[in-house]
Amino acid sequence: MRIVTGNDLVTGAVTWWTGNGWSVHVADAVDAGHEAEAIAAVEEAARRVNGPVVIEGMMTDAGPTPAHIKDRIRASGPTCRQDLGIRPDFQIEKA
Repeated sequence: MRIVTGNDLVTGAVTWWTGNGWSVHVADAVDAGHEAEAIAAVEEAARRVNGPVVIEGMMTDAGPTPAHIKDRIRASGPTCRQDLGIRPDFQIEKA
C-alpha cells in the first residue's frame, strides 16, 4: 500500500490523501498505488499541500496505517503530550 502524506498549508497539520482531497485522519487515506508520485506532484503544484511524500503503508483492522514508526508517530500527533494528539472530531477549517 502506498500512501501520500504532506502538511496543510495554513496550519501545518499532517494530512493524508483520500482519493479526492486531504484529511487529517490517516484512517481516511487510500492506496495511491502507482499514481502516488503523480498525485503528490499535482497536489503540490496546485498548492493544496506542502511537502507531499509517498510512504509505505499497510491495511489493518483499524484502516490504513503507515508502515514506518516515524510516519505512525506523525499520524497520531505529538508524543510528549498525548492530550495534544489528533482527535476524531478534528477538522481543518478552510477560509
